[in-house]
Amino acid sequence: MRSKLVLLPLVLLLLVLTACGGDEPSEFSGSTLENPYQVPDIALTDTDGAPYSLAADTDKRLTLVFFGYSHCPDICQQVMGALAGAMNRLDDTDREQVDVVFVTTDPTRDTPKALHQYLERYDPAFLGLTGDIDTIIEVGKPLAVYVNDGKLLPTGGYDLGGHSTQVTAVDSADEAPVYWDQETTQAEYAADIHTLLAKEN
Repeated sequence: MRSKLVLLPLVLLLLVLTACGGDEPSEFSGSTLENPYQVPDIALTDTDGAPYSLAADTDKRLTLVFFGYSHCPDICQQVMGALAGAMNRLDDTDREQVDVVFVTTDPTRDTPKALHQYLERYDPAFLGLTGDIDTIIEVGKPLAVYVNDGKLLPTGGYDLGGHSTQVTAVDSADEAPVYWDQETTQAEYAADIHTLLAKEN
């Protein structure tokens, strides 16, 4: 397990943010959880073939996790484009403290090689994880991420029956106190990331 900085959980800082705002509308775009999700220590496989756990191996101060698949025609592209744009908006100090992890919900087609090529289009620094579908489902459940066991159609297409579209923030305490919906813009992500990192100092 990689060593981690001992940091005040993000959820406490977010409560301070909302309290300080008084009657003023909050500028924070993400949704905060009074009871953060506990990140499971279950190993998946990264694009280099090495085991990777969202609990044990997320060594940055903030890790943004999205479950999707490379053949997704719309929402996944929208979310990944927004995350890539957000990372480009961050200054060097913020950017080096953040990872983006993409967990495939379509491991049959998203081989490590295919996943690597897909993420290269957005940001070479993005991490891709795959594994067997049952393990991916098990990782998603504690994070309130729905993952469907896809079925091959007679036409040759693939029906995944939908999947959750939120982006979840994992902090250095292996908790997930914040999530964003699919409509979040790159500017909103960038502002929220900067706020979370600044308040954690």
